[in-house]
Amino acid sequence: MTDEVLKLWPELMWIEDPILREKVANTWELALERSVLTPDDLNTIPFTLLAGPDLKVSFMAHKRCVVHIALESGKKMNEFFKEDLPVNMDILIAGAILADVGKLLEYELDIHGKSIQGKYGKYLRHPFSGVSLAEQCGIPAAVCHIIATHAGEGEMVKRTVEAYIVHHADFMAFEPFRERLK
Repeated sequence: MTDEVLKLWPELMWIEDPILREKVANTWELALERSVLTPDDLNTIPFTLLAGPDLKVSFMAHKRCVVHIALESGKKMNEFFKEDLPVNMDILIAGAILADVGKLLEYELDIHGKSIQGKYGKYLRHPFSGVSLAEQCGIPAAVCHIIATHAGEGEMVKRTVEAYIVHHADFMAFEPFRERLK
């Protein structure tokens, strides 16, 4: 795991399984290697392409918030429903960290340094490119399922409990901003 990825994602250390933790870090390393975006860009570009000039929330602020919301939600679900609806916390955290990794291939920067959807992103949205990156790094199917279903594409399949949590955490940290942009 590179220092660069650990600096972006201190939450990686919440994944108890060291093999899964390393695979998640490797997925981010692969995405950064293939992307025109740098870690510094991820801390400055807006988290959504729907953003107007007033949105100052960065990609990483949004992503890390989603991971924190998912973690706390998973803990509460295990507290109240552990026997009937157990949440695998490592799968949940890994999926939350990787949900938007495909955006590193979807986004490009224009000549003014503004993030835009690139040519690749016009063909494949980030859930698809994210699963591709994750599979190349040996990420288990349960985590790839979260990446694939966290956005609107997930409305077509039955989500796991971990996928529901990440989906709702993501939209909790997105929908209020979208409403403000209208």
